[in-house]
Amino acid sequence: MSYEYGFDRFHLGEERASRITLKSSTPKYSMKVNMDRCIGCMSCEVSCKKEHNLPVGPRRMRVIQVGPYFVKKGQLRTVYLPMNCFHCDDAACVKACPTGSMQKRVDGIVFNDPNTCIGCKSCIQACPFGSPQFNDTTGKVTKCDYCRHRIDKELLPACVTLCPTDALWFGNINRISTVDREKTARKLTEHLFGFVTPPSGMGTSSVNDTDNPVKVG
Repeated sequence: MSYEYGFDRFHLGEERASRITLKSSTPKYSMKVNMDRCIGCMSCEVSCKKEHNLPVGPRRMRVIQVGPYFVKKGQLRTVYLPMNCFHCDDAACVKACPTGSMQKRVDGIVFNDPNTCIGCKSCIQACPFGSPQFNDTTGKVTKCDYCRHRIDKELLPACVTLCPTDALWFGNINRISTVDREKTARKLTEHLFGFVTPPSGMGTSSVNDTDNPVKVG
């Protein structure tokens, strides 16, 4: 388990209430990628393919390789960026869908209903990030939906569970935003004052009503 963000990846900061959103607001899910941790092993892609029984071609999770490129004389660097759907607040794919099969849930998850999808590819053309992908086997569009069938059972997305370096973080967007800012604050403290402020109170307080906890499985 990693505590880089002040919490382990399975409990996602349950030690404190959210400080950036009112308790009465609707909780939304989000995924954060730590590029410094990603080693390009493609475990997330493989687990996603297996979870959704996808054929060769469409990828709900895509690991983009940038490089290798020179950073210093004689030194090369390669960066890997896992990319899934960004689940936009104002999703272009939802607007472009003529049948209403592309939908957005109250928790922020954008998904495609295969029962009403006609495979017209309008959502593919509308999305600037290439998230919707066409499945030649089914003749319909497939896209990342954070493994909503797992989320509804309080399980983490398949890609998160098999990431060997904890590069993928998933949970309530309020938690992730809060602990990410705390991480930045600790780094600034170390840089400016020369000492490290360790995360405090990890795993001590209960979950508030803005949290939608998920677990590994």
